[in-house]
Amino acid sequence: MAEIRQTFFQECEEQLSEMELGLLAMDEGNADSETVNAVFRAVHSIKGGAGAFKLTELVQFAHSFETALDHVRSGKLTPTPEMMKIMLRAADVLSDLVEASRDGREINEANYAGIAADVKALTTVDGVEEVEEPIDFQPTVIDFGMPELAIEPAPTASDEHEYRINFAPRPELYANANETILIFRELNRLGAMQATCDASAVPALDEIDPNGAYFSWAVQLKSDVEIAAVREVFEFVDGEADLTIETDGQAEVSDADIAALLAQALGTSPPADEANASPAIAETISVEAEPEPVAATSEAVAEEPVAPVQAVESSKPDTKAAAIPTQTTIRVEFDRVDRLINLVGELVINQAMLSQRVIEANFAGSSSVVIGLEELEQLTREIQESVMAIRAQPVKPLFQRMSRMVREVADATGKEVKLKTEGEATEVDKTVVERLAEPLTHMIRNAVDHGIESPEVRLAAGKPAEGTVRLTAAHRSGRIVIELSDDGAGINRPKVRASAINKGLIPADMQLSDSDIDNLLFLPGFSTAATISSISGRGVGMDVVKRSIQALGGRISISSRPGLGSTFSMSLPLTLAVLDGMAVSVAGQTLVVPLTAIVETLKPKKSEVHGLGSDGRVMSIRDTFVPLIDVGTQLGFRETPTQPENSVALLVETGGGARNALLVDSIQDQRQVVIKSLEANYGTVAGIAAATILGDGRVALILDVDALVSKSFEETLVGELHYGTGG
Repeated sequence: MAEIRQTFFQECEEQLSEMELGLLAMDEGNADSETVNAVFRAVHSIKGGAGAFKLTELVQFAHSFETALDHVRSGKLTPTPEMMKIMLRAADVLSDLVEASRDGREINEANYAGIAADVKALTTVDGVEEVEEPIDFQPTVIDFGMPELAIEPAPTASDEHEYRINFAPRPELYANANETILIFRELNRLGAMQATCDASAVPALDEIDPNGAYFSWAVQLKSDVEIAAVREVFEFVDGEADLTIETDGQAEVSDADIAALLAQALGTSPPADEANASPAIAETISVEAEPEPVAATSEAVAEEPVAPVQAVESSKPDTKAAAIPTQTTIRVEFDRVDRLINLVGELVINQAMLSQRVIEANFAGSSSVVIGLEELEQLTREIQESVMAIRAQPVKPLFQRMSRMVREVADATGKEVKLKTEGEATEVDKTVVERLAEPLTHMIRNAVDHGIESPEVRLAAGKPAEGTVRLTAAHRSGRIVIELSDDGAGINRPKVRASAINKGLIPADMQLSDSDIDNLLFLPGFSTAATISSISGRGVGMDVVKRSIQALGGRISISSRPGLGSTFSMSLPLTLAVLDGMAVSVAGQTLVVPLTAIVETLKPKKSEVHGLGSDGRVMSIRDTFVPLIDVGTQLGFRETPTQPENSVALLVETGGGARNALLVDSIQDQRQVVIKSLEANYGTVAGIAAATILGDGRVALILDVDALVSKSFEETLVGELHYGTGG
């Protein structure tokens, strides 16, 4: 049961994600039947699973939520902006209840009584709340020793239907923790039911497969409900059982029937199992369901009326039925994946060591050993890329969590704010996603609290009362770029500068550009909030954001336009396990420069290098001057700067878009290296992001280009201040 419970909560995460996505689409006005049904099924699935584990509070709230969604589904309720705010808050509560139930925490109903009352109020018609069906999850006992299962009939109306149901579970039904007894219990609630068990397929005891499914049932049901309600009982086991339902001359087609019907309607060849289809398929069938154009499911068949087959043929004469392959997934503990990635990293290191030994042995270029080694290198890289793809996941779950944060902060500040997201399918390393959650939360809170104005101020400025925060993700140059922007007032630079001076963070006479003032937001202890609140004002936040992003090997920049809003751009590596870099030599040491930061490599000429200030140098590149940074002196490898004409310059671009030239002694080669944490094994080194192991077994340092440039800029600035004041 513990394993089944764990599986249930894992599936809850998927259902909650689906629910959140659907509700956000409804909030934007896309309340089509497919979207509403998806949200309804997600809540319904959570309720059903929670009932099996006696999670009463979760079941009760999910039931009320489900009832309100059912009213939307049936057209009794129209999704208005006010109603969607209640729905989104209800989704937050449902997520909290799932989390509390998973962790075994005590649930205080008073914490969500208000939203529960608001959800129930949605189902009130003419001032009278509709009576909900009582929730009872007591099991019904079935004696398989009896030829028939007779259950006390429930009262039915005079215009009842008689349903004939053939139900044969498959092994996957039981593997997914479903039970046939639960289905019989739900059928019994619809009317008078009689079930006959067919055990003829049960093999001898020594031939029984513990994971097999051998029973099937023939069910007679008398009820006044329509066939769609009967079909809904089986939605939990859709695709996990063979099922046919017939009533009063109306036949609910099976999956094989649907395939045969589509083949006939679209003029394609019938499927291989067409022999299993009902004979009535040869004629025009009138049923209460319409399969979707390409990939029809048995659940979709129970919701919308369908036109005769001939109508389909005339409207889509050239359409070809395309089979969509079913993708299967497997749940694996992340520790196992992490261990696999570490082993692949060691494989890359050993392959590099083997290559180094072959080079040292002076094998001929045509040697079979060299050829085999090149094949091994290619295979190793393919293995590494495939394993890293396993670890990659879309940023969609992270973005969905941010929508809740926007709602909470907007409610706390009395503002109207909507979050719009783009690029949710962009994939990145799972570790990057997890460690990005905290800094992104800080930025979202600041954007709503400081960036977006109050509705009154926005209206006075000619803006809509509702502000917009936009969160986007995209792949660029081998990295993932995440941008958070708002359409608020932008950065008040005079206020930022005055606050920094008052806190002693900068001198009062210091000359700063607009970009420099914007970057003051990242200084430790900086804040422009006049009062301390639960949201902001304690001087922590953006400095934590910058450190967190830099710890991920990323960089962050700001751009702002007064009155139009601000944009924070974060550039992050796709993975924290491997890196494509350029190996360079500096004062006898081997360093690795991330390839994504390098724009081009140059051989400086003496005429292109110019002095700046006391000891600074710049380099002329195509009518533009860029700072020239000697990597050897910056890292303390040597005291005297090297001569540029005897060195190689690497033109690099930092997160803010600024370009600098890094001066190194020579370039060795381009290679893929395995990232090893320097902080975990040694300590923090300024200008160094991590370390790696070379093919000869030596440790090489990986440069943090942004940190190295910042370090050089700070030293130059201090030197200029010292030089300008006469020491």
